[in-house]
Amino acid sequence: MVFPLEELVKFKGNVYEITSAASRRAFQLSMLKDPIIEQHDDKIVSLGARQLFTEEVRYQIGD
Repeated sequence: MVFPLEELVKFKGNVYEITSAASRRAFQLSMLKDPIIEQHDDKIVSLGARQLFTEEVRYQIGD
């Protein structure tokens, strides 16, 4: 899986925010040792970003 650059270009929100969320999601996936990682050739950052762009996973900025 390749990092979803086409979604990043189309993204109208804060790019720093979505990048930070993708990084955090990748960390979560690596710590959980989620079996979904094996299906995506261990490209955790790309998987985390794809989950955010497709809204499979949502993020929220805390106070």
